[in-house]
Amino acid sequence: MAKETHQTHTTHTDPKTGEALAYVDRHREQFLEDLKDLLRIPSISTLPEHKKDVERAAAFVADQMKRIGLKNVKIIETQGHPLVYSEWLEAPDKPTVLIYGHYDVQPTDSDESNPWISPPFEPTIRNENLYARGAVDDKGQMFGLLKALEALMQTHQGLPVNVRLLIEGEEEAGGESIEAYVREHPEALACDVALIADTGMPAPGVPAIVYGLRGILYTEIVARGAKHDLHSGAFGGVAPNPIHALALVLAKLKGPDGRITIPQLYRKLKPISAEERALWERSPVDVPGILKREMGIDVLPGEEKIDPRERLTARPTLEVHGIRGGFTAEGAKTVIPAEAVAKVSLRLPPELHPDEVLPLLQKRVAQLCPPGVTMTVRLVHQGEGMVVPIDNVYIRAAERALEQEWGRPPVFEREGGSIPIGALFGSVLHVPVVFIGTGLPDDNIHAPNEKYHLPYFYKGIRQAIRFLDIVGADPAIVARPTVMREAAKNSKTPSRAGAAPAKSRAKR
Repeated sequence: MAKETHQTHTTHTDPKTGEALAYVDRHREQFLEDLKDLLRIPSISTLPEHKKDVERAAAFVADQMKRIGLKNVKIIETQGHPLVYSEWLEAPDKPTVLIYGHYDVQPTDSDESNPWISPPFEPTIRNENLYARGAVDDKGQMFGLLKALEALMQTHQGLPVNVRLLIEGEEEAGGESIEAYVREHPEALACDVALIADTGMPAPGVPAIVYGLRGILYTEIVARGAKHDLHSGAFGGVAPNPIHALALVLAKLKGPDGRITIPQLYRKLKPISAEERALWERSPVDVPGILKREMGIDVLPGEEKIDPRERLTARPTLEVHGIRGGFTAEGAKTVIPAEAVAKVSLRLPPELHPDEVLPLLQKRVAQLCPPGVTMTVRLVHQGEGMVVPIDNVYIRAAERALEQEWGRPPVFEREGGSIPIGALFGSVLHVPVVFIGTGLPDDNIHAPNEKYHLPYFYKGIRQAIRFLDIVGADPAIVARPTVMREAAKNSKTPSRAGAAPAKSRAKR
């Protein structure tokens, strides 16, 4: 990536906002060192051996909240990994912003063809990029929101809005505990808008507001043949082979044209409107070109007649993430395995609900399964997709904040990934969700050598400061009914989080 200047755009910046931005500039090194300390904790939520590390990361986040001056800081135990909650509710006439992020990270698997250049939990800076697992997804971006609050607290003697923070530790493991908590304690999270920085930008220097996300259905397909492993000389030619059977099924679940062979998925899709396509055309970014350069390929496999931007964000996908079974060590062992497992996920546009798609996948796998083998499709985790209406005052506030910070208006994008908590906040708390992240397409999320472009770490802090200040001062927003005013009108004290442990609602 070309080296960038650290020019800032302060057009129309309120003096108090300017003080908070100056605080960020003065504390750049301290903010970075604090982030490195968090990144050194291997909080891999999917691996049981890292349970204590996940708990350490939760404690670190809670300690940061206390240092900032947030109130009612609590680590909420669940049947999974802990949630971290805090609040500052001392601006009764202002809106309440619910801030979300996650402190857990993906595993660090790599292979000889794509190794980690530096150890994944030893944060390393190269060419203005901070390399570490979780650097951008989501420790760095979540931590940037905390530092935005610190800058505001130190320069404003308080915050321009009320805030509630809910930071989770199992987003990369399905997020069941936070789903249970939100459903069971919506009054403890009462807010007017939710703010999430766990998304990205389409290209350097091009800020983005993400208004749409796909859902996810993550499964394991378990294939079973004989009652035990077999010798290929004694049984080859007559024995079922679960690995081969899986290969046949996986090849037929998606055709060479990229279409999933479950026709019901396509019947429910809503066409992209002309208005939405016009919104996409406002982006100056050559999405197909960026994708090809990032992947090092010269074609984009998939549905050739569908716009790559639509395929990337608004069409269903089916991907195989790994297959295990049989003998894979060095040397030879002539075994026909009794069992094989494939990890398979589908990304789902908002109109496709995981609960409805799972039985369709199970039925299709049963149809394709060859004789002599049985196959079971097991749910690992799931989450809903969403589309946020962009004609609301909070999206407009975000648009102003990003334009002030970047010196150009943001683009509006759907994103192909999944942040199920966004849909949950929308459906349970009934609030708009603002996604303003500063990740880049080449940040290697979930892959070796994950990074965060350091200038964008600070940009993320600065744009969050601008957003919160705008929300707290915009007459069109402040004049609206807020949860705090409604609570006062009804003579009720807003409920506080952390009173009772959440019971995880397993969806298997």
